[in-house]
Amino acid sequence: MEQTGSLKLRVFNQAGQLVGPVSVNPVVKTDAEWKQQLTREQFQIARGKGTEAPFCGTLLDNHRDGVYTCVCCGLPLFTSAHKFNSMSGWPSFFQPIATENVKTHTDRSHGMVRVEILCARCDAHLGHVFTDGPKPTGDRHCVNSESLTFTDGTALASLADAAAG
Repeated sequence: MEQTGSLKLRVFNQAGQLVGPVSVNPVVKTDAEWKQQLTREQFQIARGKGTEAPFCGTLLDNHRDGVYTCVCCGLPLFTSAHKFNSMSGWPSFFQPIATENVKTHTDRSHGMVRVEILCARCDAHLGHVFTDGPKPTGDRHCVNSESLTFTDGTALASLADAAAG
C-alpha cells in the first residue's frame, strides 16, 4: 500500500542516469506484505532493525561497478564509486548516492548512542553511519548486505523509476 505525501528523491531514468530530485510517494506496507516480499533474514534486518554477522554479508567483497539499492523498495542508495574496505566486516561507503535518499535517526539501542541510516522512501534499516571514514567526507556508512540489492553498472536502465518520467 502506498501512502500519499510526496518525497523529493533521486532515481534512475530509462537511460540509466540518476535524475532528480523528483517527487515520489513513500512506500508503506504491513509486516505481512514485507514478509511475502523479503527473505526471513532480509525482513529481520531491513524491517526489524537487525544486524548480520560481520564478514558474512554477500556484498562485503563485491568489487564490481554498479549501484546498491534498497532491498525493500529499490531506491538507489549507494554506488561502488563510494565503497571502501573499512575492515569492519560490513559493506562500507563514504557517502550515499544522493543525500536525499538516505535519512538518519538517533539509535539508543544496545546501551549506546549511534546514528542509524534508513531508506528515505520506505524506512528500511540499512545500518549505521560513523565519523571514522576516509576523505572526502570522513563518514563510514556501515551497511548490512541483507538491506541491499546490487545492480551492475551496465544494467542501470533496469532501475528506471516511473517518477523519472
